[in-house]
Amino acid sequence: MTPHIEAKKGDIAKTVIMPGDPLRAKFIAENFLEEAVQFNGVRGMLGYTGRYKGAELSVMGSGMGIPSMGIYAYELFSFYDVDAIIRVGTAGGIADGLALRDIVIAMGASTNSAFMGQYCLAGQFAPLADFGLLSNAVKYAEAAGVACKVGNVLTSDTFYGDDKGAMEGWRKMGVLAVEMEAAGLYATAARLGKKALTILTISDMVFTHEATSAQERQESFTKMMEIALDSAANSTTG
Repeated sequence: MTPHIEAKKGDIAKTVIMPGDPLRAKFIAENFLEEAVQFNGVRGMLGYTGRYKGAELSVMGSGMGIPSMGIYAYELFSFYDVDAIIRVGTAGGIADGLALRDIVIAMGASTNSAFMGQYCLAGQFAPLADFGLLSNAVKYAEAAGVACKVGNVLTSDTFYGDDKGAMEGWRKMGVLAVEMEAAGLYATAARLGKKALTILTISDMVFTHEATSAQERQESFTKMMEIALDSAANSTTG
């Protein structure tokens, strides 16, 4: 056990689907996994292991922000022998042409966080998704007839930012959307020699202020869940 996860070795699968919201983890377990067994409830961060299309998979919440994601990803990778984490979450759309409920797959994750400073590199590290996981997810999205955008996202340390014009600068650089965990996940995976991917659903639009409801974000963004589960199951069995 770790300070934040009460599971024993062997309770968690090699691949973990990781939403930010623990209730979304519960929803995925109850609606997509067979024989799901809860392995964590510490701090209400629910985690389950079950089977999806014959493959053993786990699903667990990460909480909000890089610090929370960094803790859980590090412990899963380092202490539970997890090989891959696929984050599924929501994001604010920045790029022109995006709309509510669109799917974005994060090839890279820029950030305004100081998280990368811990690695003491002589420059700026650009955290990226694992290409195998990414290409698998794109393949399954296309097979399901789901259009998705692939590119750079912004992982922000602030939800209520004081600089109201900051997002315009990121839009000029071609960033698709803003969220709060991907860069921390990708950097942790890179440091530990593991695999990571982030699949996002646009829940709100930064510039037009359109938004979905909290319940819809928790329970109805199933397309990204299915893409993540199908690509994870394929990676695990194939």
